[in-house]
Parts: sequence; structure tokens; C-alpha cells
Amino acid sequence: MKILIRSFLFGGMLLIGLTAVAKEPLRPPVYAIAHVRLCKSDPVRSVAFYQTTLGFLPVSQRAVNEKKRNAFWVNDVAQIDLECEQPQGAPLEIGFLTTDVAKMRKFLQSRGFHPSQIRTHWSSHAEFSMQDPEGHPIAFVQRPKVYFMDLNHDHRVSRNLIHAGFVVRNRAAEDHFYKDTLGFRLYWHGGMKDDEDRWVAMQVPDGTDWIEYMLNVPPDASHHTLGVMNHISLGVEDIHAAENKLVANGWKPGEAPKIGRDGKWQLNLYDPDETRVEFMEFTPKERPCCSEFTGPHPGPQASSSPEPRLKR
Repeated sequence: MKILIRSFLFGGMLLIGLTAVAKEPLRPPVYAIAHVRLCKSDPVRSVAFYQTTLGFLPVSQRAVNEKKRNAFWVNDVAQIDLECEQPQGAPLEIGFLTTDVAKMRKFLQSRGFHPSQIRTHWSSHAEFSMQDPEGHPIAFVQRPKVYFMDLNHDHRVSRNLIHAGFVVRNRAAEDHFYKDTLGFRLYWHGGMKDDEDRWVAMQVPDGTDWIEYMLNVPPDASHHTLGVMNHISLGVEDIHAAENKLVANGWKPGEAPKIGRDGKWQLNLYDPDETRVEFMEFTPKERPCCSEFTGPHPGPQASSSPEPRLKR
């Protein structure tokens, strides 16, 4: 009789446990970078750089009584916004594309995080914001299934926002959030020396875009150094063709293209606030230093939505 009672109790506890697991929210896909919002001292001053030099398409539509923002389309889902609304000292906000912001918000709440309420914007996209463990502002964004872009005047040097980098002090804390909670995966890591890590690339769990931890940055780093570290990266197939397009758009060459420690061709530009804009080829031309790549490389329009879209 005691054996039967114990079996019954064990079976009941197992059923309760399985029910709790079944009700636990699952993480919806996170498949690309949706936006990078840059905190600019004078956003208007940077417009010519992003619109003319880089050739990006301005986000001009807005709802009645909604403030016009100095923002630009990189492709049909990714934007660069020159006006962020974060506390002083936060250089940028990274938004990640997900297929369901409501489910993502519930998932994060179930893990003890405190995301904002979901906001719906003029373009019918929905998003919520929060901070990662180090206080970096991030957002999760859901774009509409169909979005039309005006491509009649297209002078974009790149159509892919492939990664964004930011200063990280505590890699373990960031890994616990991005890797353990959200499912980001290591893409590549390295530094100026073969036995050190100064850059750690973490790919989104369901795509090829990535964030880059910029490690070992001194607390008293200069404005220029912080502009180098807190950066965005634009993917291209041919760095020299990209350089020629930039010159055609009015850019006066500064740094020359070079092969980075990851084996990829890259070219660095700086906007009026000294934020680094890095052009990078999608695939390496040489074997990387320090570590091998452990994830798929991006490609042209690789950051587009997994859902079908219509274009004009």
C-alpha cells in the first residue's frame, strides 16, 4: 500500500513539474539587428554623412504630431537612427528583430527581467526596450510583414548592417544574458595579440548579424577611443568597390582599406561625432588570428526578415 501511495505521489509531482515546464514561455526567434540608435550631440550635423556619403534612404514618413526623426533605412528591416533617448553616457541602443515582441517580453519577464511596455510606432512596427546587465540600452522590434521602400534614388554603399560593437566591462555578466538567456552564439574572438581577447563577436541565435564586445577599454578612455569602440559595421562584397562608391558620394579618403585580425577586408570612416562606421567584407580573405570562425558568415541582404516581403 505504501508503495502505491509513493508511486501516486511521485506521479503527481512529475505531472505538476511537466505542466510547469510546458507553461514556461519559450523564446521567439531573434534573427537580425533592427536598428542602431546613436546618441548624437547634434543629429542634424550628421545627416549629410549618413544620407549623402553613405547613401542611406531617409525615414521620412511619420504620424501626425509625431516628431520627425533623423533616421535612415539600411535595408528593408534595418535602420540607423541619429537620435536616441537614453541616459547621458549611453552611446548607442541596439534593437534586435524578433518575430513576436509580445512573446519575447513574456519570455524575458519569466527570466526576471523588467522590459518596458510595448510601443507601436508610425510604421506599424512594435518594440519594447530594456537594459542589459551592464546598463546598455537594447530593444526588441517586430516589423510588419509587408513594408514598401522607395528605391528610386538608391546610392547606398552598403545594404547590410551586420554588427554593432560596444564597450563591455564584465564579459561573464554579458554572456549570461546574451548567450545563456537569449541564445546568442560565439562567432569569433581575438585581439591585437594572439593570446588575448579584445573583441568577442556574438551572433544572434537565428541569423548572421552579431554584437561585438569591446573589452579592456580603460575607464578614462578619450572621446575618440570610445567612438572607435562603440561602432557600427556595414557589410559589403568588395571593399575596394565600396571605397570607390564612397568617393563618388563625396567622401575624401582618410584611412586606407586593410585586412583586419579576423582576416576580412575593412575600411573605417568616422561621422562628425567621431563614431566609427566600419565597412567590412562578408567573408575572410585570410585565415583569422586567434580563433577560427564558429558560425555562418553574413551575405548580401542576409539580415532580411525570414517572412516574405513585398518591395516596390
